[in-house]
Amino acid sequence: MQGILDGAVKFMEEDFLEHKELFESLGEKQTPHTLFVGCIDSRVVPSLITNTVPGDLVVVRNIANIVPPYRKSEEFLATTSAIEYALQSLNVKNVIICGHSNCGGCAALWMDEAKFSKTPNVKRWLDLLEPVKKRVQKLFGDNIAKREWLTERLSLVNSFENLLSYPDVKAKFKDEELKIYAWHYIIETGEIYNYNFVTKSFKLLGVEK
Repeated sequence: MQGILDGAVKFMEEDFLEHKELFESLGEKQTPHTLFVGCIDSRVVPSLITNTVPGDLVVVRNIANIVPPYRKSEEFLATTSAIEYALQSLNVKNVIICGHSNCGGCAALWMDEAKFSKTPNVKRWLDLLEPVKKRVQKLFGDNIAKREWLTERLSLVNSFENLLSYPDVKAKFKDEELKIYAWHYIIETGEIYNYNFVTKSFKLLGVEK
């Protein structure tokens, strides 16, 4: 913890001053151009992998980077309301749904139910990926190695499909007023694979054809 405290002091005394004009310009308002939906995994740092600065991204993070289907409810819908706000109030022009390799959330989808005795809310959250689990089971059954990789990628496709259920998103995406990206980030290599919605395949970012 001391390292974090020292880092905060360093930010105030050095880093803030280096970017003082930027922070002053952000003091009264924000106009982010991109919504980044990512996992809570500590190894995934949105601003680092996108090379962005404060004010560029509005970030929503949850277990397994899930975009739930849109719905109105009397419940407290943190992810849904944050996405709704980014789309309708901040009018972002881009959405990145970013999953990653070795995702604990996606792996937990295959765990025995007894493992969730102390994390019932995690179990309930992962129920949103049940359609993904069924699709993967049909393709690979008990092949754990292939199952993990495909679960991470199909969960991104599932989140993309759910995002289209949000107000105005499908029309804006079709008219290219809103761009949507689904990324699979490989932590150990730094590679990012982007989902091609036409070919329905993942291609390495920067070398897509």
